[in-house]
Amino acid sequence: MTDRRTELADNLARVEERISAACAAANRKREEVTLIVVTKTYPASDVRILAELGVHHVAENRDQDAAPKAAECADLPLIWHFVGQLQTNKVRSVASYADMVQSVDRKRLVDALSRAAVGAGRELGCLIQVALDAESGQQGSRGGVAPDGVEALADAVVAAPGLRLDGLMTVAPLAGPYAGRPRAAFDRLMEISSGLRAAHPAANMVSAGMSSDLEDAVAAGATHVRVGTAVLGVRPRLR
Repeated sequence: MTDRRTELADNLARVEERISAACAAANRKREEVTLIVVTKTYPASDVRILAELGVHHVAENRDQDAAPKAAECADLPLIWHFVGQLQTNKVRSVASYADMVQSVDRKRLVDALSRAAVGAGRELGCLIQVALDAESGQQGSRGGVAPDGVEALADAVVAAPGLRLDGLMTVAPLAGPYAGRPRAAFDRLMEISSGLRAAHPAANMVSAGMSSDLEDAVAAGATHVRVGTAVLGVRPRLR
């Protein structure tokens, strides 16, 4: 455990240095960017160490792993983000522990999240996942709604009881015009965010960037970066 704590502390320090340097290069204040550590595939014991090291935001992408982990760590002052593609049959479970769902990409999911949040007596923060590789009316290969669908989905979230529209999320696409161009992708996300904030000023969260491209996300203006491998190490293969 001591060795793992040292490993995680060292990794966190390196990620912190990267974020701080990226903020300095972009003439931004360090406190403008929040680190979310993606703890998927790693045990609750790692989450406890991270909390002891000052991490406040953690993310998971599979309910079957996240639900028991969140329950085991319920005594910790953590904000739990759900970042994976979410099926409606998992919504009730996710709404019981997640503070924020970053992968909202269709009206049916909005409706299901609203019912679950109201049923649980909770308010869920929602980010609309934008698919920059999707054509109009389609979903992206990694989930998400096409850019021209953001406005209608945002209005649906705002109108839904139990939900709060907090902003946008994207994953740098593997195909389409932005493939291999994370900075251009994140710049485009910021343009979409600007349009969203014109109608919904409080929806100012922009979640973008991971271990490999967090600097591009910070340079573009992201408010949150989702970092897993750089903190926790190379992930074991899922069985």
